[in-house]
Amino acid sequence: MSKPPNSTRDRIVEAAGKLFHRDGIRAVSVDAVAAKAGLTKRTIYYHFRSKDDLIAAYLQTRDQPNVAIFQRWFTDAEGDTADKVRAIFDHLAENARNPRWKGCGFLRTSVELMNLPGHPAIQTGRAHKKRTEDWLCGLFAQDRPEQAARSLARQVVLLIDGAFSVVLLNRDASYMETAGEAAARLIRG
Repeated sequence: MSKPPNSTRDRIVEAAGKLFHRDGIRAVSVDAVAAKAGLTKRTIYYHFRSKDDLIAAYLQTRDQPNVAIFQRWFTDAEGDTADKVRAIFDHLAENARNPRWKGCGFLRTSVELMNLPGHPAIQTGRAHKKRTEDWLCGLFAQDRPEQAARSLARQVVLLIDGAFSVVLLNRDASYMETAGEAAARLIRG
């Protein structure tokens, strides 16, 4: 049974997501989420056992849309696989040039929770990154052995996540484009 659009739970996750994105997960209280959603704190806890579960739910809502946008950018790009993967980095660089850009929510959350490896949000982030790697591996396995495709997918994921970090640190989106150049070279072998 699917949830109706704009359910109370969805409102909570949407409000939390806006606050988490803007301020970080540790800086945002459940009271702030309740105020942003126009609900009571009790209502939040009716839908989520804890703030930890709310953080994981927020990231879960980002999983499929993030993978889907990578897939769309890849599909819409012209050229060979290397060109198409590089296009993903080019789009990420374009997004990073927006002054409100805050990088990857999965990575930012993992940094905030680095001392809690079993946290539900860490597990959600790990699953998201694995889905991205698996998707890339599937692309690369079309013209190389599975083990080589897996290794290449991991290398590209490292370039993506490393570029997120360096761009966030330096506020220079050209690092994302440089990472895209490196990914294209790796793919072409």
